[in-house]
Amino acid sequence: MAEFLVQNNPSEVRPFLRWAGGKRWIVDYLKSSILNNLDFESYHEPFLGGGAIFFSLKDLKNSYLSDLNEELVFTYNVLKNDFEKLIKELKTFKNTEEEYYKIRSANLRSDIRRAARFIYLNHFSFNGIYRVNLNGVYNVPYGFRNVQIDYANLKHAAEKLSNSHIVSGDFANVLQNVKPKDLVFLDPPYTVAHNKNGFVKYNQKIFSLDDQYRLAEVIQEIINRDAYFILTNAAHEKIEAIFTNLGHRLVVSRNSLVGGQNSKRGLVEEYLFTNILNNK
Repeated sequence: MAEFLVQNNPSEVRPFLRWAGGKRWIVDYLKSSILNNLDFESYHEPFLGGGAIFFSLKDLKNSYLSDLNEELVFTYNVLKNDFEKLIKELKTFKNTEEEYYKIRSANLRSDIRRAARFIYLNHFSFNGIYRVNLNGVYNVPYGFRNVQIDYANLKHAAEKLSNSHIVSGDFANVLQNVKPKDLVFLDPPYTVAHNKNGFVKYNQKIFSLDDQYRLAEVIQEIINRDAYFILTNAAHEKIEAIFTNLGHRLVVSRNSLVGGQNSKRGLVEEYLFTNILNNK
């Protein structure tokens, strides 16, 4: 086991969305210490989110991206297929509280406006979180953020997505396309921010313990197919017990503000499992 303190360094193409649990902070470490000189075929990412690892990789031959969030996947596909109209639509939206709630409540039928709304709300909402009510309606309040959307980066992101297959579905569907020497990056949703003792109960609705066991089965099949995997997960004894026999376990740390604006800034540890080091 090794331990590393990971710092964040912006990549040439950045994620175009703010996404809870995003892995932009670990990009440089993965590229320099694990992916360095790795020759792989297709790339797979079944917990896409903000796509930090995908956007950081160059010269991808073929990519299979997916997420359970249908609105997220819909937005990725619109950006991929019609980014010029999407950017044009985004530029008509204003960063004001009145405009925010007007757009949030609008019944949009156009694909372009629907995707533009998703990006707009993501940028200007409180904390950039994605949350819907029991009726499936997005209900995050206005964030009073003095920021601008990076349209140049949106264009670069669209170009990066041009050779990708992007679908919505369960993470286990990744096995439909994994072949020998492919690379699979897995970043399931989880948190230990509140306290480690309540990890299982707290995460039951985020990503259940049964899901973690299913994920271990998927990873075992990835290994059986002679493909590579990288898994990020919570630094917790239960996670260690489930995944420790599937590859090398590393501990990575980052500076983070945990538990809200009133909490203290400190080091947060996460686990990283991979079979790549076995093949070097």
